[in-house]
Order: sequence, then structure tokens, then C-alpha cells
Amino acid sequence: MRIIHLVAGAGGMYCGSCLQGNSLCRALLEAGQDVVLVPVYTPIRTDEEAVAARRVAFGGLNVYLQQRSGLFRRAPWCVDRLLDHPALLGRLGGGTRPERLGPLTVSMLRGELGNQRKELEKLVAWFEQQEPPQLIHLSTAMLVGLARTLVERLGAKVVCTLSGEDAFLERLPEPYYAEARNELRDRCRELDALIAPSNYYAEFMADYLAVPSERIAVIRPGLDLEGHEPAPTTPRPAPSTEHPATIGYLSRICPAKGLHQLTEALGILLRDPTLPPLRVVAAGHLGRGDRSYLRQIRRNLDRRGMAAWFEYVGEVDRPGKIAFLQSIDVLSIPTTRPESKGLAALEGWAAGTPAVLPNHGVFSELVARTGGGLLHEPNRPTSLAESLKQMVQNSDMARRCGSQGREAVHRDHDIRSSAQRTIELYRSLGD
Repeated sequence: MRIIHLVAGAGGMYCGSCLQGNSLCRALLEAGQDVVLVPVYTPIRTDEEAVAARRVAFGGLNVYLQQRSGLFRRAPWCVDRLLDHPALLGRLGGGTRPERLGPLTVSMLRGELGNQRKELEKLVAWFEQQEPPQLIHLSTAMLVGLARTLVERLGAKVVCTLSGEDAFLERLPEPYYAEARNELRDRCRELDALIAPSNYYAEFMADYLAVPSERIAVIRPGLDLEGHEPAPTTPRPAPSTEHPATIGYLSRICPAKGLHQLTEALGILLRDPTLPPLRVVAAGHLGRGDRSYLRQIRRNLDRRGMAAWFEYVGEVDRPGKIAFLQSIDVLSIPTTRPESKGLAALEGWAAGTPAVLPNHGVFSELVARTGGGLLHEPNRPTSLAESLKQMVQNSDMARRCGSQGREAVHRDHDIRSSAQRTIELYRSLGD
């Protein structure tokens, strides 16, 4: 069975859906499946061996220009090919604000009725020139506008992974939010299968999309665990001024991921005389649009005399990420709204690092299932500080949480297991 994975790229940024899509396709290939990963909008960036095709579908420049002008909707394909060059697309940033993308979002969700229908014709023509796929897997429901034509023209089954679409849509202004959500609901009902990365998100999206909950299969995200060495058996040295306890943050640097709340909690902890010296070290992508956000965090810390206890180390590749997670004492990702996957927490646990996470979304489910950390009240820096204090003061509990988390990830979140469950779903569609 020929399988096409359409994975939305994020420009030059590492993103969870890109990383998960590439890892899953690698594991499917290793399991003997005939899989082709086709990037959408931009090339994908991954910190593992890339398996994506060179060609990019729905090149971001063409999608944008065809939305803006009828001239580009009528331009010959030879012109489009120039704009689809990977070198050009790779420069596109992934930080465009959803607030500015209302008309484009609705148009893409309308598929064959939208302004990008020429791109859809090009994609179908490309598939028709080679062995046609029997199954097409969309990495996000934001691509569901493609499905109707792909089914009608190719006769393929279409599967879609749900991946935080609500967070994007709810930032669209009206009337585009209502139009986009209605289009998403209508088109998701036409798909052969929907996949959610967690029980929480399956239940949430069943209501959000107005589809029966039994139509959504839960397949937990998996990690390539190669390189995650066993946690060291020797205890860490006691925190001191020279070696303070380290609270790590690994995620995109933006308000939604909550770094500002972590630095607020840091201020509370530094004023507590019962605690040893500690610091916050942050790693992750910083887009152009969020540089002022980081500057404001640093100004606030500097004004309160705490700048020396915070460090941003930039974006990290795979070896750097593993080393970072193994070097910290506790991981904290205090997101301001519920998350669907929680990949960064899983990566932390793979390294044996305990976590302190907000009690909403997938994090509540993950902590309950793994025993890998503590929960705090969302959007409450005082609650976050209290949970971090417990973890820093109780080294035995921290080691136990890290060990339990690591065991659970290696048992339940190996990418090969996720691939096998995905294959079983694919096969069930042919029954």
C-alpha cells in the first residue's frame, strides 16, 4: 500500500508536528511500509535523519500570493516552480500571527473552492504521474481542505492527526473564526479516520468538531529513544552558589508556552530563605515576533536584581537537547492554555528528568499515567513556585519521578510502538 504523509512545515523552526511526522515516517519505513513524506508550505526542519521528499506541496509563497492576487492564481506552473524552490521556502518564518491569516485560513480549508485550487490541481497531477497512493495521512486538520479532491480524483483513504488546531483557530478574528471552524467540522466528518495524541484531546476535539468520540482513535506520540542513555546512578551534587539547582525550560519562546510565568515563579523562589541557590535555563526557538517578549522578561528580571539567575541558551539540536535535559534538575513548561501532545515533557522523561507541569490538557493525563512529576494550578506563578519548591527540596522524590517518567516513556512512547499502532489503523480501513 502506497502511503503519502502530508506534513505542514514551519519554515526554519523546529516544530512538534514536523518532528513527529518525520519520526513516524522513518519508523513506518523501517517497518517495511511504502511511505513518502511530502512537506507542505515549507521544507520541514527535523533534528533526526530527514526522510522528506525534496518537493514541497502548496509552497508557502504561492499560497500567499494566490490569496492576495488573481494574477498569481492564473500564472503558469513554470512561474510557480520558481517560487517553490526549497531555498526560497526555507527562509519563510514560522512566526506569522494567526490574527493576520483569517482569509487565507478559510480559503485553504475550502480546498477546491478556495483561492489555492491551482495548488491542489498540481498536487493531484503529481500523484497521478507516479504510483497513486491508497492512503493519505494529513499531519493536521488544517490541511483537511485537500481531502475531498484527493478522495474523488485518486480514490484514496484519508486519515488526519489532530494537533492543536483549536489553539490556532481561536486566535482568528471574526468572522473568520466561525467560518473556519464550520468548514473544519464539515470536512473532518468526511474523513476515513481521525487520530488524537491523547485521551484528553480526543474527548476535547470530539466536542469541538461535533463528531462521535468513537470516530477518533488515540495513538500516543512516540520518540526515537536512540541516544537517550540510562540516567546516571550517581546522585547530583548538593546545590551551591557555584552549582545552583537548575530549572529547565524547553519549548518555543513565546507567551503561550509560559516562560514569563516561570521567571515570575523564579522570583518567588529566590526570596525563599529555605531554598538553595537556583536558576532557570531556557532553550527553544525564538522567532522574530517574540524577541520583544524575551527582552521584556529580561528587563523585568534585571529590574528586580535577578538577571544573573536566568539564561537563554538558544535553539538546540538533538544532541544539544538530550544534553540539556540530562543537565537540569527539573523541567517546567507552564503553558498558558491546554496542550494536545506534551512532546517536550516526554523528551524530559526520556532523559530521566522530573517535570513540574500545569494541571490542564494532556499534562494532567501524562503525570497521572507516568508518575513523572508534579502538577500546579495553570496560570498561577505562586502555585508553580510551590510545586518547584517541593521538587527542589525533596531530592528523593525528584529522582523517583524522573525514574518513573523514564520507565513510562520507554514502555509507552517508543516511536516503533506508535508506528505499529498506526499501521494497525491503516489496515483496519481496508477491512
